[in-house]
Amino acid sequence: MATQKRPLNLLIAAPRGFCAGVDRAITIVELAIERYGAPVYVRHEIVHNKFVVDSLKAKGAVFVAELDQVPDGVPVVFSAHGVPKAVPAKAEARGLNYLDATCPLVSKVHRQAERLVENGRHILFIGHAGHPEVIGTFGQVPEGRMTLIETAADAEAVMPEHPDDIAYLTQTTLSVDDTAGIIAILEKRFPSIKGPKGEDICYATSNRQAAVKEIARRCEAVFVIGAPNSSNSVRLVEVAEREGVRAKLIGRASDIDFSWLDGVTTLGITAGASAPEVLVREVVDHLQERFDVHEETVAGVQERMVFKLPRGLEAA
Repeated sequence: MATQKRPLNLLIAAPRGFCAGVDRAITIVELAIERYGAPVYVRHEIVHNKFVVDSLKAKGAVFVAELDQVPDGVPVVFSAHGVPKAVPAKAEARGLNYLDATCPLVSKVHRQAERLVENGRHILFIGHAGHPEVIGTFGQVPEGRMTLIETAADAEAVMPEHPDDIAYLTQTTLSVDDTAGIIAILEKRFPSIKGPKGEDICYATSNRQAAVKEIARRCEAVFVIGAPNSSNSVRLVEVAEREGVRAKLIGRASDIDFSWLDGVTTLGITAGASAPEVLVREVVDHLQERFDVHEETVAGVQERMVFKLPRGLEAA
C-alpha cells in the first residue's frame, strides 16, 4: 500500500532568479558563439552559477581566469561583474576582439568612481574583499584612491587623510539593511561625505531581498537556490535568517537534505539573480516526489528592466 505523502506548503518568492544584467550577459555569450563560432573565450565565470557556466561550456564557451590564457584571434567576453580598466587595454594591445558583458548597473558605479576621483575625492567603497565586482571597480581609478569598507567596524575605524574630501560607493549585490547601517556610521562620522545620486545596490538585489522578507514571515524554513560564490544569493540566506527563519543555500535539487525539512510544514523558496528558473522547477519537482506539495507564488514588485546588447551583437 502506498504511504501517504506528508503535506508541504511551498511559498515561492517573486521576483526571484535571473535579473536583466545576468540575462544580458548570458545572451552576449550565446550570440557571440552564434556569430563567431566556437570557441568563444570568457574571462572568469560569466555569472556565478555552475549550471549556467556548464550549459555555456556545452555550447562552445571556454572559461579562463586571465586574459593571458586566451589565444590570439578568438573573441573574448568579459563577465557581468566588470573588469579593471587594464583588462580591455591589454585586449586592445593584443588586437583581441572583445565583448564587455559588464552589467550596466555596475558600469554606472565605475563611471561614478572615475568622476569622484577626478573631482579630488577619496572613495570609501563598501563591498566584499576579493569579489570580482570589487576588483573591477577598484581597477577603474588610480591605486590608493579607494579604501574598502567591509563592516560597520571598518566604518568606525577608517581614518581618511582628508575627511572633508571623501565619498562612498557600494557593491551592487550587498545586504540592503547592512549597507544602510554602514552608510549611517560614515555619514555620522563624516558629515560632508558625498554619496551616489541614487542607490548603488541594484534593483534586483533590493527586490529579491524584499521578496524573501515577505515569505519569511509565513514559513519555518527557506531554500535559496544559488551558488556559494554568488554574493546576492548568500545575502538572501542572511536576510531570511535575520527574519527569524532557518535558511539554506542549495545549488540544485540534488543538494536537498530531506532531514533538514523535518517538522517543516511551510517552506519558502527563492533563487539568486544568477540562478535560472529551470533550477527552481527542478527543486519543486524533487520535493513533489517526497511530499504532497501545495505551491503558492507570493508576488512582489514586477520587474520590467531590459538592458541593450553591445553594438554589433543586436543584429545577431
